[in-house]
Parts: sequence; C-alpha cells; structure tokens
Amino acid sequence: MADLLVYRAEGEAVVHGGDLYGFTVTRWRLPATYPPFAAVLFVPTTWIPVPALKVTFLAGNALLLALLVALSARLAGRTASLPVLCAATAGALWLEPVFQTLLFGQINLAIACLVLWDLTRPPGARARGVALGIATGIKLTPAVFIAYLFLTARRKEAAVATASFAGTALLGAVLLPSAGVDFWTGRLFETGRVGKAWIVDNQSLQGLTARALHTATPGLTWAVPTAAVAATGLWLASRTHRVDHDPRDRWGILVTAFTALLISPISWSHHWVWCVPLLAVLLATGRPRPALTAAALFTARSMWLLPHEGDLDLRLPWWQQPLAAPYPLFGLALLTAAAVALRRAGRAQPSASSSSASTIR
Repeated sequence: MADLLVYRAEGEAVVHGGDLYGFTVTRWRLPATYPPFAAVLFVPTTWIPVPALKVTFLAGNALLLALLVALSARLAGRTASLPVLCAATAGALWLEPVFQTLLFGQINLAIACLVLWDLTRPPGARARGVALGIATGIKLTPAVFIAYLFLTARRKEAAVATASFAGTALLGAVLLPSAGVDFWTGRLFETGRVGKAWIVDNQSLQGLTARALHTATPGLTWAVPTAAVAATGLWLASRTHRVDHDPRDRWGILVTAFTALLISPISWSHHWVWCVPLLAVLLATGRPRPALTAAALFTARSMWLLPHEGDLDLRLPWWQQPLAAPYPLFGLALLTAAAVALRRAGRAQPSASSSSASTIR
C-alpha cells in the first residue's frame, strides 16, 4: 500500500506544517502529487497506526467497490439485489484495476463513486454537480466530466461542479497558502513527478506512444494525436444519447471516462476502474460477447507478463506492444465503436424523420 503511505505523509505534512511537495516516502521515493485540498482530507489517516490504517483502507475499498457495483447497476438502468451485488463485487475484485487499487491503497474507487453517484442522480436533483466538483478538487482528471456537462447543455450542473471545484482550490489555498502557490504555479505541470510515463504501468496514450517509439519523451508525436482523441471523444460523448435511445446518458458517461483515461499524461492501470460500470452497461444492454471480451482483457494482466524491469519497457519488440498497452487500445476501440454506432443512428434518423413528415403531410 505504497500510495496509502504517501497519503498519510501528506496528512502529516498538513498537521506538522511541513513542505507538502518536498518529501518522498517508501523505497520508491514517491512524492505528493495531489492538490492541497486532498492533503487536508488525508489528515485523518494520521490518527491511527499504519497497520490499522491498512486494514481500514482495505475494508473501505471493498465497501466502495460494492457501492460502485450498485451505482453501475443504476447507470445501466437496473437494481442489484443483495445476492447479485455480493457476487458481482466478489467477481470485480479479480479485475486488474480493482485489484491494483486495493494493493496500492489507492482512492480510485472513491473518485469513481463520487462522479458516478453525482451523474446518475435524477435531472434537477438538488446540488447536482457538487460531488463531481469535489472529485475534481481531489484528483483533477474528473474535470473532463465538467466539460461533458457543458457540451451537453447542462450548464447549471456544469456551473455547480465548476464552483465546487473552485471552492476546493480556495479552501486548500486558505489552509495551506504556500502549498497552494507551489502546486498551482508549478507542481501541476510537473507530470514527471507522478512517475515515468513510458513504463507499462502507464496505460495512457502517452505510455503507448513512448513504448511504441522507444523514447521516453514522445513530445508532439503524442500530444497532437491526444488532442485529437480528446476532441473526438468529447464530441462522441455529447452525442451518444442518440445511440440505443439512451435516456441515462450511460454511453456518454462511459465514453467521457475512457476519453479522460486515454488523454491523461499518466493513467496507471489501477485508474481504469471504470471497467466496472462498462461491464454492467454491456450486460444490461444485451451485449454478452463484448462484456466477456472486456472482462477477459481487464483480468488478463498482460502488461505484467512482459519484461519490464529497469528500462526494458522501452525495448519491447513490436509483437509485445499490444500486450503492453491493452487498456489504451481497448479505449480507442470503444471510441471507434461509439463512432460507428453514432453513424448508424444518424443514417436511421433521416428515414424516420421522412416517414414522420410524410405522415404529417
């Protein structure tokens, strides 16, 4: 639980007034990478001994996984009974991103639950967007969902989420002014602090590109295609309500989530816990074969079967590249499938409109 130890160190830095971004912990020399607001939330991790904290995090993540399964069922338009909920939660533990989240003591499940709970609430629900803003204030990447809300003309919810995020940044700046200036003016742009972008742990487009080109700094070779994927992914997400007559925006939410994972400079394999709601939606919409394929891919752990000690990640032969990047390749396939489905829906719509017009005339 190396990441949990980083969170605890962040909490201790807040309590004792230390330099939040000046320390490293564990034998991997891991630094703090989240905004100051997150560090304030980690203060309670300093209240109990490390062994008890690890047990608490393990139990808490197991409960959060059950909550994510329940929210995934809600996204899919289903209600999970207690036996189904328990069985699905037990099965989801074997998914590599979920297993790694528990192994590292990560907060991915908490972030996913905050976002999914907020976005699956009924339209017009009170303070809808606040939880999304808080999730963004903790880990920043959920900001892509705020862009999604703006693009789908849910400006009130987007504004609430933006205000909530701004509130977290302001609170962090008030409580930790020095750390706030340090993070928002410098540390935010130091993606190298998070880790080496080229290692197989990184399942983003940058990681895929770096390994494929055998370079630690892919530069524009990565940045330009990633910008195109970001624009395309958000465009698709904002229009997928036309696919399957989707009133819950389930495909819009999922496409946005996978777009965020693709375009982030660093998307560790455990960040891909969004495979849980994806599997729920695939099963609920009568797509057992894609669901089985996705389940197999997210349990295969192919990237860990490759030689990846030292800089071996940068020297993988061409035939090992797909095994080293299963998640970004899957994400790109998902966006492609969404584009194909949207095109088919667009072709079917004019004929339906013409038929309706003929009936009216």
